[in-house]
Amino acid sequence: MSDIFLQNYWWFLIALLGGLLVFLMFVQGANLHLGNRTLSDLQKRMILNSTGRKWELTFTTLVTFGGAFFASFPLFYSTSFGGAYWVWVLILLSFVFQAVSYEFQNKKENLIGSKAFRVFLMINGILAPLLIGTAVGTFFTGSDFTVNKVAITDPTAPVISTWGNGWHGLEALVNYHALLLGCSLMFLTSILGALYILNNVDDNAIQAQMRRTVKMSLVPFLAFFLSWLLILLVRPGFAADEDGIISMEKFKYLHNFLQMPAVLVMFLLGVLLVLWGIFKGAFQQSRSGIWPAGIGTVLVVMAVFFIAGYNGTAYYPSCTDLQSSLTIRNSSSSQFTLQVMFWVSLLIPFVVAYIAYAWHQMDRKKITPEEIADTKHKY
Repeated sequence: MSDIFLQNYWWFLIALLGGLLVFLMFVQGANLHLGNRTLSDLQKRMILNSTGRKWELTFTTLVTFGGAFFASFPLFYSTSFGGAYWVWVLILLSFVFQAVSYEFQNKKENLIGSKAFRVFLMINGILAPLLIGTAVGTFFTGSDFTVNKVAITDPTAPVISTWGNGWHGLEALVNYHALLLGCSLMFLTSILGALYILNNVDDNAIQAQMRRTVKMSLVPFLAFFLSWLLILLVRPGFAADEDGIISMEKFKYLHNFLQMPAVLVMFLLGVLLVLWGIFKGAFQQSRSGIWPAGIGTVLVVMAVFFIAGYNGTAYYPSCTDLQSSLTIRNSSSSQFTLQVMFWVSLLIPFVVAYIAYAWHQMDRKKITPEEIADTKHKY
């Protein structure tokens, strides 16, 4: 296995984990609907018990995504997680609030009331997809950092990556193009959450509200996503030649789609599947829209990662110093490390199979009002 093969392989796994993470963030999207005033307290408890069975999968996937990045592309990990740390701290804090809220909102020791914890869950539903989407958006807009690998030999200051401003990642929130992707992801997770509740909760009133929510979220989602996509296709991108020299190339990401037709097909197929799932759930009175929409989400996110990192593209560009931009070639682990992890990664299908089995067992019985009254372990 060559170094290039292993780098491409691990970028593929990073893209797959990213796609699965976005799909599993239906948990965050579903929790946004706790603010729906037309739903009774019992109906909100039903939603909580539906998402409460899955939130660990989302958090675990997030941690695995970060761990895979650390192991395969450590220079990105040290540059982004060490430089743009305020964004990642806020993301992790929102997930911590989520975990605490699920476990303590209905405990007798709860002193602030269950409504306060539901607000925390709604904040997680807004912040997590918004911040993660905006952070991924910087893969195409660039960030303010410099990389000096020689600095590792300096005993007084062995710091390779240096962030160029005191905002440490929060400046991405005022970058309109990156923010467009963050808003797109926020509305997408809201749609996925509603589609999942449709599939998992057996209550006519809740299902009617979720179909209404999907219809209301569709327009802003399409507006933000199409705006982001159109700007992406016409903006210059960060190209890396065979010697690793970074330069600006007009219509770089459009070229990536055209020069990698398989990725273009994957992207278009994913978009169609997402729209088909939305149509099934909102307009066909179907309860299975989450599955085509979920598969489509994974395909679209993977395609976005592919055009960000493949075809001689800097996936984490620097606006301060072009030659500090990170590619899958100059930021990866050693060939030995990548090869060892390759064999470990062969266990992934078995883990996925176990998750699928556990998912099937948990969702075999739909959430009903009777279950909320009878089940001992409930949120």
